[in-house]
Amino acid sequence: MKMDSNTVLITGGASGIGFALAQRFLAAGSDVVVCGRREDKLKEAKAALPKLHIHACDLATASGRTSLFKWATSEFPHLNVLVNNAGIQRRVPIAQPEEWTEVQQEIAINLEAPIHLTKLFLAHLMKQPLPSIINIGSGLAFAPLAFVPVYSATKAALHSFTLSLRHQLRATPVKVVEIIPPAVNTDLGGVGLHTFGVPLDEFADAVFKRVALGELEVAYGTSEQASRASREELDTIFQRMNSRE
Repeated sequence: MKMDSNTVLITGGASGIGFALAQRFLAAGSDVVVCGRREDKLKEAKAALPKLHIHACDLATASGRTSLFKWATSEFPHLNVLVNNAGIQRRVPIAQPEEWTEVQQEIAINLEAPIHLTKLFLAHLMKQPLPSIINIGSGLAFAPLAFVPVYSATKAALHSFTLSLRHQLRATPVKVVEIIPPAVNTDLGGVGLHTFGVPLDEFADAVFKRVALGELEVAYGTSEQASRASREELDTIFQRMNSRE
């Protein structure tokens, strides 16, 4: 994949993996737009990377996603790369009562949003040179972490959708890439919960290089093992991961 001279939209790009990818696309010579719900985080990102374009939006709603599409394609008509990165990870005891809206929002942002945005942007992307869709998955798509059940399930569904999308678009110019992180030291799920994870810059440097080389499925660390494991190996990984609870 050509990493320079693109116009890239990254959802949830004000922090974590999205921001790290934004840094690298900018450094490579691409124009980058990041969106998110929190204006304060977007302004922090803009202060750190003055060339960054920012936009506040709510990806949990269909109207918010449609508004993002209309704004992005109007303001950046040469937009050719969509990075579906925004995500929520909640630690949820399934038997514990809670408002359905909390679960619904996690599903909406993690799964509905990338599917809906793909459908919204696809016709536009097909008219652009070297178009790509990059979905940020997770090693938990293959061996779920039981205390983040909704997150794990949405990432499994996103992996399935990405495979189908790549197959359907195989005869088009649109490249469909999946980046599959392990635990990475970000604030996903809350501050300080992933300090045991892979350093963010180490992860971002490695996967960015591999995407540039043309790999369509880029896993890293423990997620690389899980994404290629047999069913028996996945059962072992699942038991090992979830014995820590």
